[in-house]
Amino acid sequence: MQGFTESMMRLAEAFGRMPGIGRKTAERLTYYVLRAPKEEVENLAQAIRDVANTVRHCSICCNITESDPCKICADERRDHATICVVEEPRDLFAIESAGVFHGVYHVLLGRIAPLDGVGPDDIAIPALIERVKRGGVKEVILATNPTLEGDGTALYIRKQLEPLGVRVTRLARGLASGSAIEHANPAVLAEAIVGRREAEE
Repeated sequence: MQGFTESMMRLAEAFGRMPGIGRKTAERLTYYVLRAPKEEVENLAQAIRDVANTVRHCSICCNITESDPCKICADERRDHATICVVEEPRDLFAIESAGVFHGVYHVLLGRIAPLDGVGPDDIAIPALIERVKRGGVKEVILATNPTLEGDGTALYIRKQLEPLGVRVTRLARGLASGSAIEHANPAVLAEAIVGRREAEE
């Protein structure tokens, strides 16, 4: 990057490692930091430090949180007998925004992807199985994305839960195949949750 000082290069490279940030955007962000008031830059740096130091995963559901357990797991008004399984925290936020689900969640922090070297033990599936084994769970809703990998992950989980005698359901197919839950319209998500069906092969 011609004309960049060493510290500017390091900053641009750090921006460039972020998802969806290309070289040109990284350069623009670096110039923005240079032009911004010092107080604003310091606030940004502090906000990044705070996230790195205080945000962790809930010991029950694996969602991101600053308190353990997270607010959803700690809420006694929620239906703790119904667990909605999602791939990522952003999927949880999308379902919460639909306003129709009042159970609790389990965040897998990924999906089974053999081509990427991601197996069942690399995500939070064992924690889910142990959670169900502890008892008190009546239904597990598989809300993985309607993609090949999401469907494969749901099928694997269903087979693991079969011997445990818990009801396993899948979101209704109001969601387009290949889509991502995080981008779904809240109304579509609401219909998918309300119209959920028994999970099948």
